[in-house]
Amino acid sequence: MNRLSDLKPGEKGIIKSINLEGAIKMRMTQLGITEGEAVQVEKYAPLGDPIEISIRGYRLCFRKSEAEKIILL
Repeated sequence: MNRLSDLKPGEKGIIKSINLEGAIKMRMTQLGITEGEAVQVEKYAPLGDPIEISIRGYRLCFRKSEAEKIILL
């Protein structure tokens, strides 16, 4: 099972599922983090957290704990 947090900078994937609940899942949806979307890891912070990603033509940063719950195809 590939997770967003497993990708290295420059690698891409397609979101299969998001295993989050409540307000954080709603916020992810509002930001365009939805099943079927292509996502690319741009870089990791020096200590590995947070992770910067590209999706839908813009960049976002997530905690590694959140990225671990985004499953990719």
